[in-house]
Amino acid sequence: MEEEDQRKVTDLVIELVRRLLSQQNSQNPNLNSPHFSQSLRYALRILSSRLTPSISPDADAIAESIKRRLATQGNSSDALTFADLYTKFASKNGPGSVNNKWAVLYLLKIVSEDRKTAKNSMDSSFSLPNLGLNDDEMGNNLRVLNGKDNREKGWKNGVLLVSKDPENLREISFREFRNLVKEENEVSEEVLVRDVLYACQGIDGKYVKFDSTLDGYALSDLVKVPRATRIIVRKLCELGWLFRKVKGYISESMDRFPAEDVGTVGQAFCAALQDELSEYYKLLAVLEAQSMNPVPLVSETASSGNYLSLRRLSVWFAEPMVKMRLMAVLVDKCKVLRGGAMAGAIHLHAQHGDPLVHDFMRRLLRRVCSPLFEMVRSWVLEGELEDIYAEFFIVGQPVKAESLWREGYRLHAGMLPSFISQSLAQRILRTGKSINFLRVCCDDRGWADATTEAAAAAGTTTRRGGLGYGETDALESLVMEAAKRIDKHLLDVIYKRYKFKEHCLAIKRYLLLGQGDFVQYLMDIVGPELSEPANTISSFKLAGLLESAIRSSNAQYDDPDILDRLRVRMMPHNTGDRGWDVFSLEYDARVPLDTVFTESVMTRYLRIFNFLWKLRRVEHALIGAWKTMKPNCITSHAFTKLQRAVKLQLLSTLRRCQVLWDEMNHFVTNLQYYIMFEVLEVSWSNFSNEMEVAKDLDDLLAAHEKYLHSIVEKSLLGERSQTLYKSLFVLFDLILQFRSHADRLYEGIHELQSRTVESSSNSRDKSKSSRQRKDKSSEPGSWISEGRKALTQRASEFLQNMGQDLDALATDLVSGIVVSLAHNAKCGGLYTFTRKIDYFS
Repeated sequence: MEEEDQRKVTDLVIELVRRLLSQQNSQNPNLNSPHFSQSLRYALRILSSRLTPSISPDADAIAESIKRRLATQGNSSDALTFADLYTKFASKNGPGSVNNKWAVLYLLKIVSEDRKTAKNSMDSSFSLPNLGLNDDEMGNNLRVLNGKDNREKGWKNGVLLVSKDPENLREISFREFRNLVKEENEVSEEVLVRDVLYACQGIDGKYVKFDSTLDGYALSDLVKVPRATRIIVRKLCELGWLFRKVKGYISESMDRFPAEDVGTVGQAFCAALQDELSEYYKLLAVLEAQSMNPVPLVSETASSGNYLSLRRLSVWFAEPMVKMRLMAVLVDKCKVLRGGAMAGAIHLHAQHGDPLVHDFMRRLLRRVCSPLFEMVRSWVLEGELEDIYAEFFIVGQPVKAESLWREGYRLHAGMLPSFISQSLAQRILRTGKSINFLRVCCDDRGWADATTEAAAAAGTTTRRGGLGYGETDALESLVMEAAKRIDKHLLDVIYKRYKFKEHCLAIKRYLLLGQGDFVQYLMDIVGPELSEPANTISSFKLAGLLESAIRSSNAQYDDPDILDRLRVRMMPHNTGDRGWDVFSLEYDARVPLDTVFTESVMTRYLRIFNFLWKLRRVEHALIGAWKTMKPNCITSHAFTKLQRAVKLQLLSTLRRCQVLWDEMNHFVTNLQYYIMFEVLEVSWSNFSNEMEVAKDLDDLLAAHEKYLHSIVEKSLLGERSQTLYKSLFVLFDLILQFRSHADRLYEGIHELQSRTVESSSNSRDKSKSSRQRKDKSSEPGSWISEGRKALTQRASEFLQNMGQDLDALATDLVSGIVVSLAHNAKCGGLYTFTRKIDYFS
């Protein structure tokens, strides 16, 4: 009966195809032609299709779609005809009518759409496997249609295309598919799913094991499974390889903790990874529960939808795979990093457009950066460097109190995370450094109130955990407020409690010789003592003379604390040095002022003092020479008895000496004016203004450094002015030589005057004068030992020698020193000074 029904259906399909083709070609088609065979195959494929349409069973909607399509193609008459036919078709109900009308309409619509694309590809290979129709079977049916009997050959390995029981067709097809699957798979899918879940936990399964040569989990080659199954297992097992890498890093790091190369940030990173793995374990537990349910085949209806196939597992693993890949990348990146460098490297991977990745990285970074932000909070608000494992971007080292600010703390660029800018890091460094400076050097506790106010102003708390990753604006606000208040408090302590401005002024007045009456009196009383050899001078005696100079000048009204800091210092001396060469003053800058007045700074002040002291000594020598030259006795009548040539020679020598003194005094006066007013006073004025606007200790240090550098450079003490500096000291030595020449000249003149008066005394006392002359003649080198003629000759020789000495000195001044000054001083701030001494050249 089934064979007869099958034959009838086939005959009907062949007749349908023949009529359709005859209508198309206006002639009866050849039943043996390839075109007819292809058309028949296509019709059988359509009728045997078991695909379920993706639309809802609505006949009116299908009809409306067909009518709209005909209308848009320009077939308006066909659309009207179809509408009329559909109305008649839909109105027929009852026995003999079609019950499933929408299916018929859907079939016609699909056939119409598929004809254009399937004309050149109608082959039995496109049919489902259990609906194949080979050429022999197709030929048999054609012969039946032509009247030939073919009953001796049946439909072997075929299925019914139409049956009264539709479920029978599906059951037969799925039975064949089930047999095919069993033949191709040696291992069931449930077992493979469980093995994959084991592999994703780092455990070898029965068939899926870790292959060291492949460096990953793979299905054994001995297991017979389709290639597609093997590929999907390998892809799913990538998650196990990633898990193995992350888990290994966590175990290794925790085993080494508390090693310095792990640190608190590394420990937090491992804890964050472990939390993510805990969520991963929960997912695997759910999947393992589902894997216990059998995986139904296509033909089977699962008793429960909670089964787990490999394809479903790939969907479940989509999100964990992304997270695990990220964690594996971070593990590789952070193996050799720690502290702030690790946090910065992880932060770079958080710049991602995927919301899933962004949220995951943000959650991870909050855990990783929590120790780092706690270090920042503790440093900014308490000045405590809680960095046991050297992870913080601020590094401290033990130093003396005077070096705490400059050398005690510094930035470690390698540990600075990328989400903290360089300027913010510098501000963080200075804030904590200010707290430590107040606590250690100033013995002050007022910073605690300032930090509490700063936290309140920034809207944060001083408790632990108040800051975290992603709150960079809050961190910057806290640092700004804390820095502003702590720096202000620090400057108030320096200015008011430790009187920084007063000490700077004291250094200017005493070390830079700005207190004129004190310097002049000190020069007068220590001058005789300093003229002695350096190794014979007592520093205690000089200290007493310093006290006398203070009590005898306006310096006595200064703060006693300032005067107690002023001391005499004798520099190391060599053989032949005089007291002038080794004498200096020093200022004892104690903590915390020694942060500004460091040893190197005081050395530069000492160099400036030596230069100014030498300049004052030269001025003092010229004043002494003037005191010697001022009692002008050369017009005395005692010289009227000298020969005219001698008198002219004397007048020339005295005039030359006076001119040289005027030139030297003019030079020294202008140099002193330049140093005192255009260098010291201008630099001090600028320094005072910068002290007023300084916002922190770094600004104050920079202002003082600029002030001192300005003095050194403009006072001809800089590196580029070394030639001028040496030339000036040679000039100072020449002026001191002039002082000795002038003293010797006027001593000789006074002796000549006294001898001339003696030679013109009362002639009545000849015997007495004779005895005196005999006594004098007994003295070697006496001018009157040979009488008036010899006196005149000796006077001429003395004046001639003095004139030569003064001429040589003038030659050295003009051609050697001053010309060099005028030539070399035309640079930078020395141009004004050069103009003042230009007359020498």
